[in-house]
Order: sequence, then C-alpha cells, then structure tokens
Amino acid sequence: MQGWKVEAMITVHVTSDDSMMFQLPNTPLAGLQAYSIGVPWLPILSKGNEEEEIEDLENGIRGESDVRLAFERVKNDTESIDFPDELILKTNDLEIDALVVGALRSDYQKTRIERMCERLNLISYCPLWHHIPENHMESLVEHGFDVRIVSVSTDGLGEQWLGVKIDKKTLDSLSIISSQFRFNLDGEGGEFETIVVDAPHMKQRIEVLGRPEWKGNRGIWVIDSAKLS
Repeated sequence: MQGWKVEAMITVHVTSDDSMMFQLPNTPLAGLQAYSIGVPWLPILSKGNEEEEIEDLENGIRGESDVRLAFERVKNDTESIDFPDELILKTNDLEIDALVVGALRSDYQKTRIERMCERLNLISYCPLWHHIPENHMESLVEHGFDVRIVSVSTDGLGEQWLGVKIDKKTLDSLSIISSQFRFNLDGEGGEFETIVVDAPHMKQRIEVLGRPEWKGNRGIWVIDSAKLS
C-alpha cells in the first residue's frame, strides 16, 4: 500500500525454547505465506541467545548464513508442513532499502532492529508502531485477515483459546477478558501469539489442522498439517 516492492520475507527460526526478540511457535508457516504472496523466502537460524540473535538476523540479511541448511532444519523441525516444490529461497544477499517489522510497542525489539539497520544502512520501518490495540485488532478482522491464536501464556486465556480464529465474536470476548485480567488486547506483551493463514494480499490460503498442547498455565497449538489450498 506504500508503493514499495517487497523483495523477500525474512523469518528467524529459533532452535531453542526461548527468545527475547522473535516468535517461537509455528514460524515455518512463513514459507507458505511467502509462496502465496509471490516473494522469495529467507529463513534464518538462531539459537535465541539474547546477545546474538540480532547478529544472526544481520548475517542473514548480508547473505552470510546458509539458507539451504536453515531450510532443511526448518523442514526437519516441522514435518507437518507441505512446502511447495516451487518455493523460492533467497540464498544471496538482499538488495533492499528498508526492513519492515511488525513491532507494536516493544522498545527492546524496535531499538535493536534500528541499530542493526543503521549498521546495514537501511530504513527501519514499523508501520504498526503505537497503533491503538483495539483499532489494530479490529482492522485485521475488517480487512479479512484469518488470524489464529497459537500460544497463550497469561491468566484469563485457557486451553480453549488455542487454534481460535480471531473474528468479531471472539475479539469481543478477548477484549472483555483482556480488560478483566489486564493484559494487552493485541498480545504485544507475549500474552498470546498468532499466525496468519489467509489475507487480502495472499493468492492462496493455508489449510491448517492442529491440536492444543497444554502445560500447567500455558500452552501452544501444535500443527498437525499445513498446506496451500
């Protein structure tokens, strides 16, 4: 909508159980998203070490990481995803002017991305920065995004929320619960995480089946199968 040409989709695949910067569950679906959008995909491996994960991303953008190795690791970690044979991997350095990131209010994430972009001489563009949570979530529903909740880790959100599609009805319920339990309606504090399986800019939707996996007071939605329709 800004008139820029999208050169590639970048995904950091964290190989450990924690990350201060990047989403953990179901990130390999980005490969299907990239194919559906019609752009190359650049998967980057990271162990999630706090002082190194931005460096991992920077090396990937510079073309200094092994993209084929990263893709094989992603496939081995996620056998349930049916990657198209025609999927294009971005294996060389990116010739780009800017990096678009989805940070909403995390100064920790935004600052580290901006410092990296300064080193790479890139524009750091955060189009959603400080959007009002209610407006942001409502716009996703109104514009036809199919968003599913894939992890929850806050009081008020139980196992029944895993795999739920965010539509008008569920968003109304989520809004009430977020007010009651005082968490961010858009999940920016890590209270829940999501995936997108269909959107206006995607040519094919992602057909996905999954099941909840609950551990104590938190859980994730484990994907059993995912493919492009």
